[in-house]
Amino acid sequence: MLPETERLELKEEILALGVIPRHVAVIMDGNGRWARKRRRPRVFGHLQGRHSVRETVSAARELGIEVLTLYTFSVENWQRPATEVSALMRILQQTLLEQREEMREKGIRLQVIGRKQDLPEPVQAVLKETMEYLADGKDMLLVLAISYGGRTESARATREIAMEAAEGRLDPEDIDEALVSRHLYTRDIPDPDLVIRTSGEVRISNFLIWQAAYSEIWVTDVLWPDFRRETFYRAILEYQQRERRFGRIR
Repeated sequence: MLPETERLELKEEILALGVIPRHVAVIMDGNGRWARKRRRPRVFGHLQGRHSVRETVSAARELGIEVLTLYTFSVENWQRPATEVSALMRILQQTLLEQREEMREKGIRLQVIGRKQDLPEPVQAVLKETMEYLADGKDMLLVLAISYGGRTESARATREIAMEAAEGRLDPEDIDEALVSRHLYTRDIPDPDLVIRTSGEVRISNFLIWQAAYSEIWVTDVLWPDFRRETFYRAILEYQQRERRFGRIR
């Protein structure tokens, strides 16, 4: 961990460059490996990962990032042992209850993308209460991707579009990228400018596969429980050095 003075210098460098991504998405990976290295249960890693979430949310908000999306729980994660899934659901509830007052003070509002209906009712209730409690936040949108999968999202959008066409409310000739985007969970959210992945794995893992088509990707070997604001700052600094062409020549 860097001394406070060096962290502030990194932050000031970012702000001086001025090219701040509107939307940053994070694949939070490595909790289990972090715990295993310490010969502790996987749940211990998930618990420690809460500190990284708090640091990342605070850092993003301080930099003026408009949207931060965290890949919290994938549709594939339901295949994990029931005890681990139950622990993850409890940790999610506890974290929301503990941190929502701080998020409200910081002007952060909350949105959830994914199959919310898959979640246990108590978790759904806490999510609903927290979103309502934070509804007036104007400084940053925090998006939690929970029971989320990019392919599941795409299939859902395809079904909705097919139903509209079958009912005569849509001419198939009118289907374009903009229409597809309007049927995604993220219809009101800008596509991510930057996707960060921790733990050194170099894959997208079914995360925002439509939305991240032109996102910059930044991978770090840091395991999620060790991820702190200085690592987040380094990701933003590298993003600021890249030239985004979107297929064009400059």
